[in-house]
Amino acid sequence: MKTSLLDFQLITDDYPYELLLLADETRNAIDKYLSSSDVFLAKLNNDNVGVFCLYHQDSETVELKNIAVSEKYQRQGIGEQMITHIKKICYPKYKRIIVGTADCGINQIRFYERNGFQKYDVRKNFFIDNYPEPIFENGIQLKDMQLLKFEF
Repeated sequence: MKTSLLDFQLITDDYPYELLLLADETRNAIDKYLSSSDVFLAKLNNDNVGVFCLYHQDSETVELKNIAVSEKYQRQGIGEQMITHIKKICYPKYKRIIVGTADCGINQIRFYERNGFQKYDVRKNFFIDNYPEPIFENGIQLKDMQLLKFEF
């Protein structure tokens, strides 16, 4: 698939929670950052195939709060195309993009590293302190958040 086939639209309402919930556990957690983020919908032939949220941290940093690809379109390069588009949106306005994911999310960490992100910090007990119920991934309870950054 080519990047040009994807259409990216900035949206301000009617958020695609069915996609957002693929990357975050609860609607309540999503609602904490949604209204203060730029939310983009990725479309392919009128299908909603992905979504991402960019949160302005400061004059040099934007945080990728949520990125998700519809299960039907996963493993087809859509996520990489979205990261490429995110970089285009953010440069030269920002110096870096940061993102956090579960420290046991091996596939997610690999995805970001393949796309030029590097590990730089850990938020201890993030998933324990910020979610009311324990969250499990691959049979492991999520505890710490791994932070990664991409520098222009």
